[in-house]
Amino acid sequence: MSTMDLNLLVALDALLQEQSVTRAAEHLRTSPAAMSRTLGRIRRILRDPLLVRAGQRMVLTPRAVELREEVHAVVERSRALLTRGDQFDPATLTRTFTLQSSDLLTGALTPALLGLAAGTAPGMALRFVPEAVEGTSALRDGSVDVEIGVLDHLDPETRTAPLTTTRLVGAVRPEHPLARGEVSPKQFAAATHISVSRRGRASGPVDDRLAELGLQRRVPVVLPSHTAALVLARNTDLVCLTTESAARHAGLRTFEVPLDLPPVSIGMAWHPRNDVDAAHRWLLGLIRRAAAELS
Repeated sequence: MSTMDLNLLVALDALLQEQSVTRAAEHLRTSPAAMSRTLGRIRRILRDPLLVRAGQRMVLTPRAVELREEVHAVVERSRALLTRGDQFDPATLTRTFTLQSSDLLTGALTPALLGLAAGTAPGMALRFVPEAVEGTSALRDGSVDVEIGVLDHLDPETRTAPLTTTRLVGAVRPEHPLARGEVSPKQFAAATHISVSRRGRASGPVDDRLAELGLQRRVPVVLPSHTAALVLARNTDLVCLTTESAARHAGLRTFEVPLDLPPVSIGMAWHPRNDVDAAHRWLLGLIRRAAAELS
């Protein structure tokens, strides 16, 4: 390891995190051939294959598993050291940030984020990972830079900041009976509904409020994706709960949910290891500005 320079450490980190020469090359914006040659150099230095073929994918050797977190920590500390201070210039940034959020938030925030960065940081890239990562150690181990969403499941050391609040509305296809006029709690409960839950839950706060009124709704389908729910609502008589902007972009009509539902608070979370990273602080500012455009 003593003969390995920082560039090789960065490449090793990408290879161990991605477990793929192609994806590591994409992450570092180089060619798969160049990354393959770099892997060969690292293998010779460490005297270990690190990544080996297992069917259609690559798997880590025991030595690679042992090195993975330590190498990542060293690279992150080095990056923070080299970007500390007032010398950071977004125009020279060539870095991929990994964000985690729901598909609903991803679709809403990404155009604003890319628009804001286009003129100031053309070398920045964003990689979104699904909600399945939520509630894991992704922030702590550095595989996710920022989590955006409802923050109710974080490690105690995690930093957080509020972004915006939103409210849920009922969304239906234009020909749906609930698309005309005010909707009563009884009419709302009588309709058939879509539940969106990555954990497969069919009930939630809406059902609690209905139960207080002696009402119950029918939920014949539970989906893990908001986008899929919007498409299904557009082509059926099912009711979807979503945001006003998402419903509008999907071509759906909206109505006020006739229940006392609290607003949804959206925030962002990151690990304190990134507090001294100027590029990461710049990213947080970018997310704040993008979220403000949604308000």
